[in-house]
Amino acid sequence: MEEIFSPKSFPLSEEKLREVIKKFPTPFHIYDEKKIKENFHKLKETFSWAYDFREHFAVKATPNPHIVKILADEGAGTDCSSLAELLISETAGVTGEKIILTSNDTPADEFQKAVELGAIINLDDITHIDFLEKNAGFPKCLSFRYNPADIMNKGNDIIGKPAEAKYGLTREQIFSAYEISKNKGVKRFGLHTMVASNELGTETFLYTAKIMFELAAEIKNRLGINLEFVNLGGGFGIPYRPTEKPVDFKAVGEGIHELFEKIIVPAGLEKIRIATESGRAMTGNAGWLVSTVLHEKNTYKNYIGLDSCMANLMRPALYGAYHHISVVGKENFPHDKIYDVTGSLCENNDKFAINRNLPKIDIGDILIIHDTGAHGHAMGFNYNGKLRSAELLLKENGEIKLIRRAETLDDYFSTLVKM
Repeated sequence: MEEIFSPKSFPLSEEKLREVIKKFPTPFHIYDEKKIKENFHKLKETFSWAYDFREHFAVKATPNPHIVKILADEGAGTDCSSLAELLISETAGVTGEKIILTSNDTPADEFQKAVELGAIINLDDITHIDFLEKNAGFPKCLSFRYNPADIMNKGNDIIGKPAEAKYGLTREQIFSAYEISKNKGVKRFGLHTMVASNELGTETFLYTAKIMFELAAEIKNRLGINLEFVNLGGGFGIPYRPTEKPVDFKAVGEGIHELFEKIIVPAGLEKIRIATESGRAMTGNAGWLVSTVLHEKNTYKNYIGLDSCMANLMRPALYGAYHHISVVGKENFPHDKIYDVTGSLCENNDKFAINRNLPKIDIGDILIIHDTGAHGHAMGFNYNGKLRSAELLLKENGEIKLIRRAETLDDYFSTLVKM
């Protein structure tokens, strides 16, 4: 039997969950406030040695101002990549340089809002310098996203090989971009990269820190620019499978600290701020999709049909991602049945699990799909006219709070022009 490193659990008892379902019908996503805070403080402790460390929560992971405010109240900023995410940050009380807008084929109105909020702007391409200047003007602090081409000669499962990714500037462009911006009057700068997603090992994080620290030192030597921060990106994964080991944050912190002392301090940049932009590591394992079994179908395979679908959780269909599934009240039953767990979209890949060993499931059973707190509800869509579900928050005091109501058909039809 495989060793269990990351056992899966759910924060509500069966009795309490059934009470919640009476008030808020399934499907819904529910998040645990206490767990989100614990995740943030674990990351903060990892970089406790660093001068003025800052986590910019990746709003794209869980774009709900209630969630953003939980982290903001603990000291986090935000990483945004759209106008909506900037507005969510503002609503949650995050403003100024606690916001970083990382551009990606960015329209003018997003740059304009970022400048209005006093945010750091992180440019994705050298041509964006002129576009930003013309359409919004420069922020007080400007950053550039570096694409290191091939990181350890391999790619990440989600992002892919950096050299084949649409993001970031080449090494040659980086130096030109800082020089151009400096000549245009920009006085304050940062440096950014993001080359991995959902990594569990330490090697990628240490290698990323090494190349970024070396680049920061070279920018100072060649251009006389003392960068204010190095944003190492996110990419800290969570163990979606019970058999996976979580990130060894202690080893990551100690390893990056050693590189900082070796590279950054001798370069005279010891006051540079270390930043990250974690999303999944903050909310991923603090969220669950709760769903009810509607149908059982037995043909060439055995299928369990839920009242949710890939519109509620796209990752299994999009990436072939694994999400652990528990059957409420049957957690300790033998997993002696094999099912495909499906939704009702008219798409054959609308499956939460394929050939999954589970206990015998009956119609009406409640299923918990684990680790949906990041890139779960956020990736929802309306294909087949499916409606996005509600989002609930389990407060630290035990209160269950509705933080996003479920969509209605009136919502779905509201943008149509009358015939």
